[in-house]
Amino acid sequence: MPVVGVLLWATLLTLGWRAAHAKDHGFGFATPRVQLSFKELKATGTAHFFNFLLNSSDYRILLKDEDHDRMYVGSKDYVLSLDLHDINREPLIIHWPASQQRIEECILSGKNSNGECGNFIRLIQPWNRTHLYVCGTGAYNPICAFINRGRKAQDYIFYLEPDKLESGKGKCSYDPKVDTVSALINEELYAGVYIDFMGTDAAIFRTMGKQTAMRTDQYNSRWLNDPAFVRAQLIPDSSERNDDKLYFFFREKSADAPLSPGVYSRIGRICLNDDGGHCCLVNKWSTFLKARLVCSVPGPDGIETHFDELQDVFIQQTQDTKNPVIYAVFSASGSVFKGSAVCVYSMADIRMVFNGPFAHKEGPNYQWMPYTGKMPYPRPGTCPGGTFTPSMKSTKDYPDEVINFMRAHPLMYHAVYPTHRQPLVVRTNVNYRFTTVAVDQVDAADGRYEVLFLGTDRGTVQKVIVLPRDDMETEELMLEEIEVFKVRAGLSSTLCQQQLYVSSAVGVTHLALHRCDVYGEACADCCLARDPYCAWDGSACTRYSASSKRAGVQRHITLCPWHTPAANKNAVEAVQYGVEGSTAFLECQPRSPQASVKWLLQKDNSDRRKELRVEGRVLRTEQGLLLRALQLADSGLYSCTATENNFKHTVTKVQLRVLSSRAVHAVLVQAEAPPGLPGAPTPRYQDLLQLLTQPEMGLLDQYCQGYWRHTAASPPQPLAGLKAKEQQDQKKPRNRRNHQPETYGHT
Repeated sequence: MPVVGVLLWATLLTLGWRAAHAKDHGFGFATPRVQLSFKELKATGTAHFFNFLLNSSDYRILLKDEDHDRMYVGSKDYVLSLDLHDINREPLIIHWPASQQRIEECILSGKNSNGECGNFIRLIQPWNRTHLYVCGTGAYNPICAFINRGRKAQDYIFYLEPDKLESGKGKCSYDPKVDTVSALINEELYAGVYIDFMGTDAAIFRTMGKQTAMRTDQYNSRWLNDPAFVRAQLIPDSSERNDDKLYFFFREKSADAPLSPGVYSRIGRICLNDDGGHCCLVNKWSTFLKARLVCSVPGPDGIETHFDELQDVFIQQTQDTKNPVIYAVFSASGSVFKGSAVCVYSMADIRMVFNGPFAHKEGPNYQWMPYTGKMPYPRPGTCPGGTFTPSMKSTKDYPDEVINFMRAHPLMYHAVYPTHRQPLVVRTNVNYRFTTVAVDQVDAADGRYEVLFLGTDRGTVQKVIVLPRDDMETEELMLEEIEVFKVRAGLSSTLCQQQLYVSSAVGVTHLALHRCDVYGEACADCCLARDPYCAWDGSACTRYSASSKRAGVQRHITLCPWHTPAANKNAVEAVQYGVEGSTAFLECQPRSPQASVKWLLQKDNSDRRKELRVEGRVLRTEQGLLLRALQLADSGLYSCTATENNFKHTVTKVQLRVLSSRAVHAVLVQAEAPPGLPGAPTPRYQDLLQLLTQPEMGLLDQYCQGYWRHTAASPPQPLAGLKAKEQQDQKKPRNRRNHQPETYGHT
């Protein structure tokens, strides 16, 4: 009889080892409370996919316009104007391909291996109330134009003005695979861009407007070294407008190790009123500074694990416009270690670094040191006409020593570290990385929460909250993970008017921020989810609104009406039979995968329950408990308890009865005689099979079928009807999380 259950044991052993391995070594391992596939997401009715079939790709959300209630999307050869409330309601579409002649020239240059010879829209900025400024790659010949969008949203005006086409050099990259970041301020365009066909000359450019065209020092690796631009954001320093600075977030190669260059994440800044130097740095930034942006996990030995590749930045505005909160997504993609992290930064820490010492190379080993020499006046990086330099109206008035110092010392010595000097969210040992982040502030019934929406390169979005705990520790809760697109692709996202908009290479999707009903139909399921968007209203898990202040709304498990000590006594109890020497599996799957499970055993003729130790013959898996080589002493009442957020309840109780192997063997021996012989008993297995669990029915049948094949005898038929019924039952859809334990052996 030990053969019975071998297959079950092997399968569950593998699953159990994987689960244990993930929990023991899964630094950064997180489990979503709810996981929805693309099909399941569509069924909820909370996602709206852009349904217009265009011969296009590489969709990017480039601008939100809440005044017009429009969202502007760029893709290959198309510019889209979509309704913020319904992206499929009367979309306005401009077809703007590159000319056929330019496409042929691009193909002849060998640049169309992946379809790059198209006009990929990469820049959309508001020019004024009626016009947009738009730029595309133009089949490796950047081009820009103005789009008339009308004065009001009701005008439904959206067309390209062909007589205002102009070159996009210095405004948009040639290569569609290279990102461009931009900001249009006072009719002046600031852009982080590669400005040449070969993609070797990267610069932060200022074009258009009344001021002089400006750029970073060309081919100077101290300033920029093969950067990848991520975000540009205007953040004022004070009430004095002359102090306004534009911040650039990017990553670049380290110039210190050219043979095996590492990647560093940076934050750089320039003054908006920078006019360059008089004799040196003419038409080049004379206030450009940069600092390293660190996102790392400190180790017990002081060695830090770094996530160095900046992927996305989200600026969370506050009541003080000078001090937004900065959320940044990083990744580490080495050959050994892979992972992602989210770090949070304050402007106070960033300004402290920029007001600190400059990095300077000196000494016999030419190492980076803090500059300790005489500092020229005004301090390098200070804006002219600002709080500290009211008498200097232009950077051209700066002494030459200030300009020369700036050219040689653009890097700050200290790095910018995140709040609490550690990441907010970490993922390692997973088969994906974060590509984008958006953050929403939610007023729930029990306080204000910040909810993170993290897009991944496999086309999913994770909704995460981080709760504070004692001793500056935090607890991360992944509320849900949803598959937004069928095709795995990196995502970009943006938040607007309590909605999440997600774009990828294949399309655009509009998502609701909450799906409260998927957590369950019970008060406990709703409250234990701890989703700040949701609350129990007395009959269902619904969207919580701070303005409605409905009576009876609950968010804490102890306030649920049925939460009493007697609730655990109502757990369903099943009777399950096993055979001595074989294997038994006791199923237990709490509704929440975030609950911790314990098994308690109360043996026959005893009123004491002891926690079952997982060792030797006992293996715990994500699906339940596996008992190998059953013994008669294993009989008893097994209770599966789940604990989540200090709430403990019994999920299921199983009364296990172990049958003597001799008794079962005697029944099988009686059936070995071929049917039809005089005196041979009719083979009847129903009585025995009713004593065994459903998984063991199939295994016992396989065992008997194999036994009769080896003995060249015809297998008995009474199992056929039972087996057919079992296969039919298995085809029925089962929700294993809500499945109640079945009872066998009762008459």
